[in-house]
Amino acid sequence: MSRYLFVVPPLTGHINPAVGVAAALAGRGHRVAWACPDPALVRRLAGPGAEVFACAGAPDGSRPPELRGPEALRFLWEWYLLPLAEAMAPGVRSAVERFGPDVVVADQQAFAGALVAERLGVPWATSATTSAEFTDPLAGLPKVRAWLEERLGRLRASVGNPAGGADPRFSPRLVLAFSAPELAGPAEGVRWVGPSIAARPATAGFPWEWLDAGRRAVLVTLGTANTDVGGRFLEVCVAALRERADRVQGVVVDPGGALRPPPAGDKDVLVVPSVPQLALLERGVAAVVCHAGHNTVCEALWHGVPLVVAPIRDDQPVVAGQVADAGAGVRVRFGRVGAQRLGAALDAVLDAPGHRAAAERIGAAFRAAGGAPAAADRLEELAGEAR
Repeated sequence: MSRYLFVVPPLTGHINPAVGVAAALAGRGHRVAWACPDPALVRRLAGPGAEVFACAGAPDGSRPPELRGPEALRFLWEWYLLPLAEAMAPGVRSAVERFGPDVVVADQQAFAGALVAERLGVPWATSATTSAEFTDPLAGLPKVRAWLEERLGRLRASVGNPAGGADPRFSPRLVLAFSAPELAGPAEGVRWVGPSIAARPATAGFPWEWLDAGRRAVLVTLGTANTDVGGRFLEVCVAALRERADRVQGVVVDPGGALRPPPAGDKDVLVVPSVPQLALLERGVAAVVCHAGHNTVCEALWHGVPLVVAPIRDDQPVVAGQVADAGAGVRVRFGRVGAQRLGAALDAVLDAPGHRAAAERIGAAFRAAGGAPAAADRLEELAGEAR
């Protein structure tokens, strides 16, 4: 039996892929624990019995919604990722010392996991929940790159091993990427394991009886972190869906309550704060309209479902480009698209067979990569090498 400590930020999209891997390891008799600023979130996603060591988190506040491009990227690092690492480091160190892991599995955006493990001499693997970092998102931004390298150096001196040299985003021993080259393209030094698709806690109250077997269902979602910017886009989606109500039904996820509730008895558009996304995809959603969040994209493609992608910021433009380049969907402009253009994109992914064929091809590659069991295999190998 080995011990694995998963170090994750308090973000659903970063915890969910690790949940399946942790479950696979636990099913093989290994002991698994977590280090996270939000233990309740981990237990909600991984199960109430999850062993979680609490850490401090990043300061409260939010990113100005109007920020895009390099400004948004720099703000993400300066406001969230670097302060998060500094805040988490003492709790992560305590967790490593108390739990005694054979391997630390550090999320690619939870730098404290990598730096503390390096400092304490514990082997660590990277959990890359998005493939955007493999494309060098700072190419063409030398000033931002120099600033980031300087800040990572200061962070290493503060919480890591000053003599170390590994980039905390890329373990020299093992980088687990929850995608496949068929979507993300080639990358050196990466173990592609495909999406980690695992059972999730049941979501009560979804009106399954609302779905009409005679019409195709379209899921619209902007994830859990974009409630402050999504109102206009969701309204455009509703308008496009209503224009096609003779042949589609729309399920629109609106956690922030940005939309006016549909009239009682509306059978064309359902607006809900959350959905059982995997269950919906398994039930046979015909298309997904989303922000190109990595998990949503990969879950749709796993099920062979084509997409309309409207990236907002961070890694989303990179992932949206991957979807479009692979032929598995159509990209639109989040801030400018109107109902006519969005409707045309939706018609394309629903009716042009090439998009669905590409989605099914990528889904087959994802399943062949092995998912959570393959990731668990690689982590067992790392633990064996470390003994």
